[in-house]
Amino acid sequence: MTSGDDVQVHRGARRLAALLTLLIVVLLAGVAALVLVIVARSQAEDNRHLLADTARTASVDDAPPGVFVAVLADGRLLLSSGMPDGLPDRDALEEVARTGHPVERDVDTGDKDFLVRTTHERGRIVQVAVDQHENAEELTRLAWALAIAGLAAVLVAALIAAWMARRAMAPLAASLALQRRFIADASHELRTPLTLLRTRAQLLQLRVRERPDLDEPVGAGVDEIVTDAQRLTDILEDLLLAADPREVVDDTPVDLVALADETVRSHRAEADRRGLRLDRTGATTPVTIRGSRVSLARLCSALVWNALDHARSTVTVTVETAGQDAQIRISDDGPGFPPGTERQAFERFAGGRRSGDSTGQRHYGLGLALVAEVAHRHGGDVRAGRDEGSGGAVVTVRLPRQP
Repeated sequence: MTSGDDVQVHRGARRLAALLTLLIVVLLAGVAALVLVIVARSQAEDNRHLLADTARTASVDDAPPGVFVAVLADGRLLLSSGMPDGLPDRDALEEVARTGHPVERDVDTGDKDFLVRTTHERGRIVQVAVDQHENAEELTRLAWALAIAGLAAVLVAALIAAWMARRAMAPLAASLALQRRFIADASHELRTPLTLLRTRAQLLQLRVRERPDLDEPVGAGVDEIVTDAQRLTDILEDLLLAADPREVVDDTPVDLVALADETVRSHRAEADRRGLRLDRTGATTPVTIRGSRVSLARLCSALVWNALDHARSTVTVTVETAGQDAQIRISDDGPGFPPGTERQAFERFAGGRRSGDSTGQRHYGLGLALVAEVAHRHGGDVRAGRDEGSGGAVVTVRLPRQP
């Protein structure tokens, strides 16, 4: 495994460990919050039972610790000993005397918070106040205990998650290393004989052209061999590029206008050979994105080849801006995509539309699938549709522009 692969694997392991740790933190926080809510509601319920039981006894002398009682009977107000300042709640006493309905509210005396219930019991108005300070302290102690236990659990979980992530990434790392070795072997073992085949075919083509006495089908056959060798080389490059994402990790400024002009120039001879017109329209000033120039050049080339394979007379390459994005649009006047196949066209080895020539040949391969992969790796997208002008196909690639 290369150092770059090792960095990617370790980065993936760290990300997986971080996600697992975050999941555990969220679960622990949810459990802690649920425990605190349950305890707080239990305390509130206990306080209400205490208030009701104490109100029924209506004794200012036998009140439990932390509970204070005030009884209003026959115009006299009796208070528990040690009644805090701010109690009793005279407004509540007057309201219950006036309406006869019980009143329950929180009363802050300045240093403590009391839950106060005022009711009408057996001809007397009884007010009971319970100190909530101890309950608040109990909740605080419980919260600290949960926080400390949760922190310890998170640290242990982070260590376990890191270990599990490394174990989980090990098969992926081995698979990635195997893929890298395969790509390197394929690159070495296939590119060399293909280059020799294309070179020998070109030499044979030159010699055939120097022999006017040879039959015309012989020359045409040699020309087809040269073309097929070039196409086979392009397919191999597409396969290697689609299999190795490292080919598109470059982050350099790329001018799409210049790239489109270059692509049109390099394919014009092929368009002329087929009797097709290849135009470039749209922006004339630089439209810059960040990415890999090699990968984007393959994207443009694949789109133009696809259009040339299906056009009847014209292929148009357009570069323009659309908001914060750059847009490459390649249209042709061929038969277009059959309805319902626009999404399938970008799948690997999916059957393409029929060509615009008389043979009606169907095209299979990686061209549009490669376009979709390169676009997605550059943060963009690709879509296929129908050209309203010619009735043919149009493929649009949107890529984020460089600020």
